[in-house]
Amino acid sequence: MPGAGDRGKALARWLGTGLLGLFLLPASLSLEVTVGKATTIYAVNGTEILLPCTFSSCFGFENLRFWWTYNTSDSYRILIDGTVKNEKSDPKVRLKDDDRITLEGSTKEKMNNISIMLRSVEFSDTGKYTCHVKNPKEKGLENNATIFLQVVDKLEEVDNTVTLIILAVVGGVIGLLVCILLLKKLITFILKKTREKKKECLVSSSGNGDNTENGLPGSKAEEKPPTKV
Repeated sequence: MPGAGDRGKALARWLGTGLLGLFLLPASLSLEVTVGKATTIYAVNGTEILLPCTFSSCFGFENLRFWWTYNTSDSYRILIDGTVKNEKSDPKVRLKDDDRITLEGSTKEKMNNISIMLRSVEFSDTGKYTCHVKNPKEKGLENNATIFLQVVDKLEEVDNTVTLIILAVVGGVIGLLVCILLLKKLITFILKKTREKKKECLVSSSGNGDNTENGLPGSKAEEKPPTKV
């Protein structure tokens, strides 16, 4: 059996794990930044593209700072820098590196949208775009999310031929199975009706035989020879 010392150590470990969980819980519910599900987006040269970014915080925010950065293997710069006073105000831009960039979205009514629009994109705009958010209300906690922009001549059309063929084959197989089931039910119904008619005929024939034996009208009972005088 474990001694008192072992039980004390186990209790200490259990308390330590619980306290660690309490410390980690606020961190798991704190500032989060997202740029959506797509990690790579494509834009045609000369068009405009929206670079999405939203944030959330269970503790709220005050004098929140946000900024977008652009970086490649040999370049790094801040594209836009702004602040949000509180949850009832829209973001204000303090610094903007490129006139082609405009701030989109709103932070009112829990939208928390700090997306940017990049117009007249060029091939040199290809690279990583990172959305940064820093919340003083959470002791200056900072978080970020990155999206990769690829500028191309034209967007490639997705060939759905194989998909359509697969769907057609699957649909044909399903239709064939339905037809087989319906045909099976029809044959079963016909066989059932045929058996019922045969049964009725047998019963009728058996009834006619009884009438003959009983000498009813129309019967073929043998006539008795006349009695000799």
